[in-house]
Amino acid sequence: MSTARSCYLHPCGILLYCTLAMRIRYNAPVTLNFTLLAFIVLLSDTLFRTGFIANLFSVPGRGVFQFSNPFHYVRLFTHVVGHVNWAHFLGNFALLLLLGPILEEKYGSAALFFMMMVTAFITGLLNVLFLPTGLLGASGIVFMMIILVSFTNIRQGEIPITFLLVLTIYLAGEVIRSFQNNSISEFAHIVGGACGSIFGFVKPARSKSSTSRG
Repeated sequence: MSTARSCYLHPCGILLYCTLAMRIRYNAPVTLNFTLLAFIVLLSDTLFRTGFIANLFSVPGRGVFQFSNPFHYVRLFTHVVGHVNWAHFLGNFALLLLLGPILEEKYGSAALFFMMMVTAFITGLLNVLFLPTGLLGASGIVFMMIILVSFTNIRQGEIPITFLLVLTIYLAGEVIRSFQNNSISEFAHIVGGACGSIFGFVKPARSKSSTSRG
């Protein structure tokens, strides 16, 4: 009498097989490189007390910025890399890793990098001119991405209702938080959101035909 043998595949085995069968792709180089750089800077500053973040990856406030110091001009861009602690880092990059690849696919890596640098420069410069406190962190870039990703049908001359909803909720939240005593820079959020709005209206998405696949 023959015995029938059944084959059972454990779900973890199936998941492992699918993972090994698929090719891991470095799909968003600007987003991933930016995340990796911020991670290395925070890790090195935490472990070795290098002072990198205070001296290079933050921008001074009004009255502290030295216009004769060339490193202070570099910090107008690099302040978006520095973060106060791991909670600050995770709060920003949980969203940035979600939104960045979408925008990088839509606009291209070079265009996204340009928009990130413009946002960093504008938030840093306005902070130097108007605010007495220093500034660091990628929250301005994150809020630029939040607003920018809500654009869908701008090329057809329409204003998406999703954009209006996101803008309303976003501005209401920032106004409410501006009256609270916290260490969050609502100023950077608002400036980042304004940059995202401008980019969404003036920067066309790249055509799918120009997208190269590796």
